[in-house]
Amino acid sequence: MGITFSSAAELLAAAGTDLGATDWLEITQERVNLFADATGDHQWIHVDPERARSGPFGGCIAHGYLTLSLVNLFLPQLIHIDNMKMGVNVGTDRVRFPAPVKVGARIRGRGEILKVEAIAGAAEGAVQSTVRVSIEIEGSDRPGCVIDTISRYSFHPAATARTESQPA
Repeated sequence: MGITFSSAAELLAAAGTDLGATDWLEITQERVNLFADATGDHQWIHVDPERARSGPFGGCIAHGYLTLSLVNLFLPQLIHIDNMKMGVNVGTDRVRFPAPVKVGARIRGRGEILKVEAIAGAAEGAVQSTVRVSIEIEGSDRPGCVIDTISRYSFHPAATARTESQPA
């Protein structure tokens, strides 16, 4: 599962690449409660199963930001970077929550590389990628979250030179 890139040149050539999907992950009430404790967001639609049963979603739902945070779990399953000197999260371009994720639902990440560009003024072998991750909900036509993530990677010079000098 996932695609591996070993140089800036490989990643630069990968714009438009479908990264496939991760394994499914069940959203449990325990995970939702732990997130509520970590963030202080104990709204009843997330943490009170009895009250939530008669609410607008028919049960508890995951926090939107919990769903968003799981991109950190899914992204490394979708894209692997070898020969990396350093990688950092830069941020996001867009985040949307098209559908609620109910407790008990299974979700997974599906990725696509939207664009990759060399970083001007940075060391050779440094690139910035934008990867769209859609958090799919099993059995739903609409995803729970869609996020365009932005990451920067610097590759070791030997790996960059070796890959770029090999014939295609």
